[in-house]
Amino acid sequence: MPQYVDGFVIPVPRKKLAAYRRMAVKASKVWRELGALDYKECVAEDSSAKFALSFPKGIKTKAGETVVFSYIVYKSRAHRDRVNAAVMKDPRIAAMCDPKDMPFDCKRMLYGGFEVMVSG
Repeated sequence: MPQYVDGFVIPVPRKKLAAYRRMAVKASKVWRELGALDYKECVAEDSSAKFALSFPKGIKTKAGETVVFSYIVYKSRAHRDRVNAAVMKDPRIAAMCDPKDMPFDCKRMLYGGFEVMVSG
């Protein structure tokens, strides 16, 4: 079955990881309730690759920051578009999106939608 993935790379201040996690737990419930097939939030544990550009270097983390890699899985891009439209109208998400209370800088978040090419 073809699938579609939204991917995110986010620099998060370590001192705000607990707040980020609380927000992510709430968001995951909304996305799954509204149709996402899977929702993952992953914090960097080993980003010391010598053979490639590491996530921290690529996103230019600042002192005291770590990287969160996140992805949400959908049936297709059309399914993603329907789910995200519903998510953006959900008052639970709106309540979490106060720019003054975000645990990370949204302007530095990397994002993209991806068509699954290989699934093992």
